[in-house]
Amino acid sequence: MSTGERTVDVVVVGAGAAGMTAALAAAHNGLDTLLVEKGAHYGGSTARSGGGLWVPNNQVILAAGVPDTPAAAHAYLAHITDGEVDEDLRRAFLDNGPAMLAFVLANTPLRMRWVPGYADYYPEAPGGLPQGRSIEPSPMDARLVGADLATLAPPYLRAPTGMAVTQADYRWMNLMARHPRGLLRTGRVAGRRVVSLLTRRRLLTMGQALAGGLRAGLRRAGVPVRLNTPLTGFRVERGRVVGVDTPDGPVTARRGVILTTGGFEHNERMRKEYQRAPIGTEWTVGAAENTGDGIEAGLRLGAAVAVMDDSWWGPTIQLPRGPYFFLAERTLPGCILVNQGGERFVNEAAPYVDAVHAMYDNHTDEVPHIPAWLVADQRYRNRYVFAGLGPRQPFPRHWYEFGTVRRSSTVEGLAERIEVPVEALRRTVDRFNGFAASGVDKDFGRGESAYDRYYGDPRNRPNPCLAPLARPPYYAVRVVPGDLGTKGGLRTDPVARVLREDGSVIPGLYAAGNASAPVMGRTYAGPGATLGPAMTFGYLAVQHILERDDDQ
Repeated sequence: MSTGERTVDVVVVGAGAAGMTAALAAAHNGLDTLLVEKGAHYGGSTARSGGGLWVPNNQVILAAGVPDTPAAAHAYLAHITDGEVDEDLRRAFLDNGPAMLAFVLANTPLRMRWVPGYADYYPEAPGGLPQGRSIEPSPMDARLVGADLATLAPPYLRAPTGMAVTQADYRWMNLMARHPRGLLRTGRVAGRRVVSLLTRRRLLTMGQALAGGLRAGLRRAGVPVRLNTPLTGFRVERGRVVGVDTPDGPVTARRGVILTTGGFEHNERMRKEYQRAPIGTEWTVGAAENTGDGIEAGLRLGAAVAVMDDSWWGPTIQLPRGPYFFLAERTLPGCILVNQGGERFVNEAAPYVDAVHAMYDNHTDEVPHIPAWLVADQRYRNRYVFAGLGPRQPFPRHWYEFGTVRRSSTVEGLAERIEVPVEALRRTVDRFNGFAASGVDKDFGRGESAYDRYYGDPRNRPNPCLAPLARPPYYAVRVVPGDLGTKGGLRTDPVARVLREDGSVIPGLYAAGNASAPVMGRTYAGPGATLGPAMTFGYLAVQHILERDDDQ
């Protein structure tokens, strides 16, 4: 008998946040559960992420005094999704997210805290919160993960010298040369590192803490996690999914299969089939194992898919070590984003999905927007952290050699180096400098939203997001449409059951996370709006399995 020939109540496929939450819920409700993972590590894209969760009205933000209400959250999500997501799906997420989080906190070593001021991405919309709803893991002692620490997927970008950096730290550390809070926060993080070294205690933060904490909960609950076990197909009897096939052999699931295999960001063929050109696999920071296996297996069963042309986009820099998904860099004052016509085309501080939508929506053969260029001056480089480089730290030579960065002593010279019309770039910089002086961006409204200002420089007046480009030399950094993962997947109902094109249910099969179509539609509610819904629908799948033996 091969190692895979066994029968359980529930098989969960994929060991990211959605899958681990589902497996944890199943085990704590008395279901014999097996979690299988394609890769040699658990955590998937979750372990590579910031680890934030957007779950309105949860106990953490309410305890912190955030004035959230169910009515506000429902109004907000309805407004930003603009009719693209069924109300019953939105309601399922919003009504059950707080219970999911309470369950996770009660059954893992995870502790979460509010990220103060990290605004919803559209805080001025009805129901939006300028102070934000996002929470993140508190730094967690890696010893709580035990032996499973060795198989935790690494972050996509490691903090310097092994420091444990949280999302809240990241905001202020970008301002270490500009603001007392930036210097104090940097000192606090450094002190945290010293204490860790002295006590020989490693701390996990962000996605590492979230994935590690969930894995610790699974070990306590006795859930086996089988790594290096990809899904090769489903076992079906009389139209019902009753298990999975793996290279180690079949696994029968008496009660259901929950698919949490992630998106298809590393599948070149699928990206070219479903998404707009130019596209590829080299710009994503999603987990390498995310090649659409679960989605394609669902399609072979007749499942419907939705939103396959979209992703959790973000402007991205191609570096020699791989893509860098950047946030604060394009928001901080003293830079602009221009197309190959030398013109601005978007509010640089806009939510990252919107910024890339603008790149694709305006991309033409006459005026390409891909790649775009982030143009900045020396004062910008003197003041702010950039892609892990400290203020005043020169761009590495190999970044120039790789084609990521160009430099010139004049705006006109820079235009020639990035092959955009000289007069257009000069005109764009002059116009923007006028906006910086007045504090009002008349073209794109940069700095007007509370979200824009979160990553701005509060000491920069009159607008924390606007400063002139006036101190040579000038730099241009090549920007492409990267992503955190693809967004489209299998269509599901409010309890995460997979649906066919006619809306009927495929019995026995559930999906959550990036293997399923998003409750966010083509938008992005706020920091953590991928992981919050992913975990909630993984949790809901189990609640439905418990409530009904027959999905018909």
